[in-house]
Amino acid sequence: MQTSLPDTPDFPSQTVTVVPVPGESPKRAQSVATQLRLPCRDRAESADLSLVVGEAEAWLELGGVKVSVQFDSAAMRHRRKGGHNELLGRAVGVKADRKPSIFDATGGMGRDAFVLADLGCAVTLCERVPVLLWLLQEALSLASVSRYEHVREAAGRMQIRAGDSQCQTVAAGSVIYLDPMFPERKKAAAVKKEALMLQTLTDVQDAGDALWAWAWAQPVERIVVKRPLRAPTLGDQKPSHSLSGKAVRFDVFVRQIEQRSLG
Repeated sequence: MQTSLPDTPDFPSQTVTVVPVPGESPKRAQSVATQLRLPCRDRAESADLSLVVGEAEAWLELGGVKVSVQFDSAAMRHRRKGGHNELLGRAVGVKADRKPSIFDATGGMGRDAFVLADLGCAVTLCERVPVLLWLLQEALSLASVSRYEHVREAAGRMQIRAGDSQCQTVAAGSVIYLDPMFPERKKAAAVKKEALMLQTLTDVQDAGDALWAWAWAQPVERIVVKRPLRAPTLGDQKPSHSLSGKAVRFDVFVRQIEQRSLG
């Protein structure tokens, strides 16, 4: 289920420091820092984005705010019962007798990908940022041995691919899922710390016309784009339909290949 980091990745620069969990051995943190080619310090500075690595856990931290990737957390178990899952499943085309293969081109923290896997879909996450890639690998490894059966089963339907999505070819008949990073510039002060961490890591270059053009060129049945509720549509195509929740919406682009097959 895990995949190694590429030797010479074409990734954006990262402002992140690896630090050990206070009171624990620093050996694993030092090993991870070497693997990711990042500096390692004894403790985090409040202004720094840190990857905190312990003997059995790891998380990103900025200004005292911690963000982890943990697929069997209480928050994820709670989300499993929420309506957002149903909305996401409907957007990608999940039905009782249909569980499409998903290519998540903007892996990030992997939460939506895990939800889709929990709904029965085979999901490939593509992630180009080494720190996020490592966190996803760790989360998937832990999920595969979780005490919760449904978490282990979902983990078995997930795989991680290292690299830039725009260098990948997606299998015909799949569904591409995009959750691009578009910061709200007029409301920068309201951006959550987690979003700020991701923006720091990715340089906010994931989203844009190039990513959309790549997705539209793939021989897929549909493309689903997650957007803030009032954000403009990504790309120059009109969605076939949109599904809106309280804070986000899913723009669904059904391709002609799917329409012909359904006809």
